[in-house]
Amino acid sequence: MPDLTGAIWRKSTRSNNGGDCVEVAGNLPGIVGLRDSKDPTGATLTFISTAWATFVEGVKGNSFRR
Repeated sequence: MPDLTGAIWRKSTRSNNGGDCVEVAGNLPGIVGLRDSKDPTGATLTFISTAWATFVEGVKGNSFRR
C-alpha cells in the first residue's frame, strides 16, 4: 500500500451541501488518493497520477456518457 503520510485531502468545490463526498489527495509524488469524507480513517483508493489525469479528462470530455 502506498504511503499516504502527508496527504492533503480536499473536497470538490461543488460539494457545498456537506453530504456524501469523496476527498482527493493530489499532492503525493506519483499517486492520487481517494477516500470517503464521512470515514477519513477508513479505506482509501490510490491511482497512478497519469491514470487519474486520464480519468479526469474523460469525465470533463463526457467520454463516459451513454
